[in-house]
Amino acid sequence: EVQLVESGGGLVQPGGSLRLSCVGSGFTFDMYALSWVRQAPGQDLEWVSGISWNGGSTYYLESMKGRFTISRDNAKNTLYLQMNDLTSEDTAVYYCAKYHGPQFIYARRLHYDYRGQGTQVTVSS
Repeated sequence: EVQLVESGGGLVQPGGSLRLSCVGSGFTFDMYALSWVRQAPGQDLEWVSGISWNGGSTYYLESMKGRFTISRDNAKNTLYLQMNDLTSEDTAVYYCAKYHGPQFIYARRLHYDYRGQGTQVTVSS
């Protein structure tokens, strides 16, 4: 059974930082591209960042560039999202998502096959 378990969310002040983690199990972790997606209250699901199977290629929503960094440690079956300079607009539930294949394809960024349960990130003073 494929499982993706996120952690690391919480309450942070504007300008602060958080690092999210996602541990994958039930599949060969280093064979698949992964992403972070998020959903703010009352909003549609939004893709945030993607990474290829070996971490060699990374992709970001334009507004995240320079603030967020996606990475993975295949030896630990773990995906990360380092988030800096957070604003209230980053408040959302963050999910990690797994794709069908090893390469991230931007046009299919929301066409993942599994998603975790999510971790809440709240940015507020």
